[in-house]
Amino acid sequence: MSEGLKNIVLYEHLDKTGYSDGLQIQQRAHENIKLSRNGISGYLFLLEHFPVITNGRFGSDDNYVLPVTKIEELGVEVHNTDRGGDLTYHGPGQLVSYPIVNLRDFNLGAKAYINLLEQVLINLLAEYGIESDRRDGYPGVWTSGQKIASIGVSVKNGITMHGSALNVSTDLDSFSLIVPCGISDVVVTSMEKVLGSQVPMESVVERFIKHFSIVFNADLNKENGPN
Repeated sequence: MSEGLKNIVLYEHLDKTGYSDGLQIQQRAHENIKLSRNGISGYLFLLEHFPVITNGRFGSDDNYVLPVTKIEELGVEVHNTDRGGDLTYHGPGQLVSYPIVNLRDFNLGAKAYINLLEQVLINLLAEYGIESDRRDGYPGVWTSGQKIASIGVSVKNGITMHGSALNVSTDLDSFSLIVPCGISDVVVTSMEKVLGSQVPMESVVERFIKHFSIVFNADLNKENGPN
C-alpha cells in the first residue's frame, strides 16, 4: 500500500451469538478477503458468546475438570477449534473479538500480529487504570499475575481467524469447569473484579475499536458484516 494510506477494516458489534454462528460469520469474512471483495483488508467482529468451552489445536482433554457430557448438561456447549492454545471459556460479560485480517496488507507475521492484539488489550485496560502485561509463551494478557484476557488465533492463506476474549464482567466460576489455557495454577480475573465496580460493555467495545485502530494503524468503518 502507498505510504500514508491506512488499511480499511469494517467492524460490527453483534448481539450475543452462539459459537457456531460466530464461526460461520468468520468463515464468510475470511472467504470475502481471500477473494479480494470490497477492497478491504479485514473485518472486526465484537460480541459476547452464550456459555461455551472451546479447545484449541494444542489442547488436552485432560484439562476438562468434568466429563464433557456433564459440562453440556450444565448448559455449556463444547467445541473443538483450529485456533492455537488450549481450553478456554466464553460467556456473557466477556468481550470476544474476531479480527479477520489479511496479514500481508499489514506486513505482519503471526507472532507480531498476536503481539499487537495483546497491545490493544493492554492499552484498553490502561484507560481503566488496570496495569497489565504479557507472559512469555502464553498468549494473552495478565494483571497482577492473574489472567484477564485470552488470545487464540489461526492463520489460513495469510488471513487470520479467531482472536481475543477479555473478561469484563464474566462469571469467573465457569472457569472452574476447565484448567484454563492448560495452566494448572492460573487464576482468572475480570475487569469488574479488579475495579470492584460494574463496567459497561458498550464503553469497553468503544475503547477496543479505538485502540485497534491506533495499534494496527487502520481505518475502522462501521458496516454490516459480509453476506
